[in-house]
Amino acid sequence: MALPAPLQQGSAALSYLLGGVALALALATLATSLQVTDIIAWLKQVFGVTFLVLMSILLVIALTAWIHVWRSAATPESDGVWLESGMQAANGVTTLALTYTLLGISLGIGSLADQALTPETVQSIVGELTAHFSLAFMTTVVGLPLSAVLRAMLMVSHAHNVACWQHLAVMSQPQPLTAILMDADEEEKHHEIPAV
Repeated sequence: MALPAPLQQGSAALSYLLGGVALALALATLATSLQVTDIIAWLKQVFGVTFLVLMSILLVIALTAWIHVWRSAATPESDGVWLESGMQAANGVTTLALTYTLLGISLGIGSLADQALTPETVQSIVGELTAHFSLAFMTTVVGLPLSAVLRAMLMVSHAHNVACWQHLAVMSQPQPLTAILMDADEEEKHHEIPAV
C-alpha cells in the first residue's frame, strides 16, 4: 500500500535532511581532528538542543515543500500552496536564527548585570559573555545562508515549472489552418532548387 503523496514527500525530505547531516558530519570530521561525538557535543553546547530541534522541523517543512514543487508538473496552481509553505518555512529559519541571535546578546548582557566586575571575576565573566555571544553569532552564521539556499531552491524549481507550463501551453494551442499552409509554403520555397 503506497503512502499518500505528502507523506512520501515528507519521508523524502527527512531522508535528504539526514543524508545532508551525515555528509556534513563526515566533512567536519575530515576537516578537523574531532570525532563525530565531539562535533555533536560542540553543536549542542553552541546552539542548544532547542535551536537544533526547531531548525530541523523548519528544514523538514521547507524540504517537503521543495520536493512537492520540484516534482509538480500538473498546473501552476498545484504548487502554489507548497511554494508558499516552503517560503514561510525558509523565512522561519531566518526568524529563528535572528531570534536566537538576540537571545544570545540578551543573555550576555544579562550576565554582566548580575555580577560585580572585579579583577578576580573578569576571566569568568568574559568566558560566560563569550559563550552567549557565540550562540548569538553562530545561529546567524548558520541560519541566514541556510534560509537563502532554501528560498533559492524553491524559487528556481517554481520558475522551472512555470517555464515548462508556458512551453506546454504554447505547444498545445491549435494553429489555424492558414498558418499551417503558410508554413508549408515557406518550407517548399526553401527546398526548391534554383534555376541555372
